Amino acid sequence: MTTPVVSLAYHSGFGHTAVLAEAVRAGAVGAGAEVHLIKVDEITDEQWEILDRSDAIVFGSPTYMGTASGAFHVFAEGTSNRWYTRAWQDKLAAGFTNSASKSGDKLHTLQFFQTFAAQHGMTWVNLGLLPGWNASTSSENDLNRLGFFSGAAAQSNNDQGPEGVHKSDIATAEHLGRRVTETARVFTRGRLAA
Repeated sequence: MTTPVVSLAYHSGFGHTAVLAEAVRAGAVGAGAEVHLIKVDEITDEQWEILDRSDAIVFGSPTYMGTASGAFHVFAEGTSNRWYTRAWQDKLAAGFTNSASKSGDKLHTLQFFQTFAAQHGMTWVNLGLLPGWNASTSSENDLNRLGFFSGAAAQSNNDQGPEGVHKSDIATAEHLGRRVTETARVFTRGRLAA
C-alpha cells in the first residue's frame, strides 16, 4: 500500500483561497495522502523538490481580472525548466479558485490551470460532481453549488474576510482533495503493477 503524495501549490491574496487550500488538504489527508501546502509566492528550493516528487499537484488561486493571480502566473513561468525536462510528466493535476461573483470568470482560471497542466504533460482530475443548487428542491448548501465541472470553485463576498467562505464551497474543496487522493492511489497502484 503506497501513500500518495499530494501537494497544493496555491496563492491567496486575502485569505479566501487559503481556506479552500486547507479544505483540499483536509480531504486529501482524510483519504490517506501525505499532503504539502506550498504558497507559490513564498516557494523555497525544498518545496520545488517536494513538487517534483509529488504524485499529484493541485493548483489554487483567486480569480483576479478573469484569470489566476499575478503571483500564480509568476510561479507558472518559473516552471519552465521543469517543462523542458518533463519533470512533471504524467503527474496528476487539479485546481480550485475563488472570486467575489457567482461566476466571476472562474472558469477561465480553471482552464488556465488545465492548459498549464497539459503543457507539463500532466493528467487532469476533474471535480466529478453533478452541479448542485439548480432546482427548486435543491439548496445553496449542495456540493458544487456553483455548478463547475473542471475543479472546485468558490464565491466569497468582497466585503467579508476568510470567515465568509461558504460552507458548501469548503465541502466541495474537501471533496476535490479526496478525489485527487483516490485517483492518485489508483494511478500509483497501476504503475507498480506495470
